[in-house]
Amino acid sequence: MTDAITVLLVDDQELIRVGFRMVLDAEEDIVVVGEAGDGKAAITQTALLAPDLVLMDIRMPELDGIAATEAIVRDHPQTKVLVLTTFDLDEYAFGAIRAGASGFLLKDAQRHEMISAVRAVSRGDAALSPRVTRALMEHVTPRLGATSSAAPAAEESTALESLT
Repeated sequence: MTDAITVLLVDDQELIRVGFRMVLDAEEDIVVVGEAGDGKAAITQTALLAPDLVLMDIRMPELDGIAATEAIVRDHPQTKVLVLTTFDLDEYAFGAIRAGASGFLLKDAQRHEMISAVRAVSRGDAALSPRVTRALMEHVTPRLGATSSAAPAAEESTALESLT
């Protein structure tokens, strides 16, 4: 087995942290190394424990998850942040991504989705809930200067006419 993925759990609700710990500790390749109940504690624990990944809530007392994510990513670039929240709001998803989070899931995700996201983010990939992916596409597509679907067909038609 390769080195285990070390995870810091950050959520202001202890019961949520306990549940996440149970799910993650059941995996052979994932080890929960610590917990924090707010963003300030998350920053401190990240500095002390150097986890591979921080599983971060958004709305917490003292310092929210977006501000904590920004500080962690800035000061500990080797540590990835996966945001897992109850709040299905674009402003939170986009804020977390702007802050440097590598993933954004909702707490109603299935167990296997959370485990897959932890593994993906820890290896350097991104993980977004399907709803956030759709919102991101709707936000980005107009900026890409999307063309109509007829344009490629017209170009193909012209190219094909020159063939014998």
